[in-house]
Amino acid sequence: METILQLRNVGLEYSVRTSLFKTFRHTALRNISFDIKRGQTLGVLGKNGSGKSTLLQILAGLIEPSSGEILLPAAEPLSRSLLTLGLGFRPDLTGQDNAIVSLVLQGKSKKEAEALLPGIYEFSELGEFFQQPVKTYSAGMRARLGFATATQSEVDVLLIDEVLSVGDIQFRHKAEQLMLNRMGGHQTVILVSQSPRQIKTLCDEAIWIHDSEIHEIGAPDKVAKAYLDFMNVSESATTG
Repeated sequence: METILQLRNVGLEYSVRTSLFKTFRHTALRNISFDIKRGQTLGVLGKNGSGKSTLLQILAGLIEPSSGEILLPAAEPLSRSLLTLGLGFRPDLTGQDNAIVSLVLQGKSKKEAEALLPGIYEFSELGEFFQQPVKTYSAGMRARLGFATATQSEVDVLLIDEVLSVGDIQFRHKAEQLMLNRMGGHQTVILVSQSPRQIKTLCDEAIWIHDSEIHEIGAPDKVAKAYLDFMNVSESATTG
């Protein structure tokens, strides 16, 4: 498969002012290196605060890494869409209007965006709420709208941050099935999750980020087992 994105020793550090004369230096990511191939589904496991979401924001181009480099194809721009809860949604706009804005920001014309609305409406299962302001939505409803919008548009790399863990069981199953159907095609997906089962089901490669670094990389079953074993040991130590 064609390699479309490479990370080489990517890191992110930033300073947080804790008082008038003191600052705290935080390392969010350190020495992250891996390749992404076209059509690959890469899973990213890790506890809260490990750096998973920061990695997605760097891959989406929203954050510039402070060290290392990201190598992209020289021939043509690589379109990327970050799907996370409520990112970019304006609470005062309706679900429909937010879908249009999101698609236009991804490079669609207004006419092309409007042509995709029926599919977004149907997949999101929002019913009459599709015409209501997003500020009236629950977290699960925002996830439905975001997932439906992102997957109706055609992007080279789809970046998914925890969204498949939100919402009712029926919609999660529907979303996972869509991802499985796309795995045989050209859609490249990077999926952040805390669910080893989800990573094993949907991904063909996985990484586990721990304390801002890649702790393990390889087959999803192997990485998921290592992560589960670590979490079980940590939980036993905490409760023991």
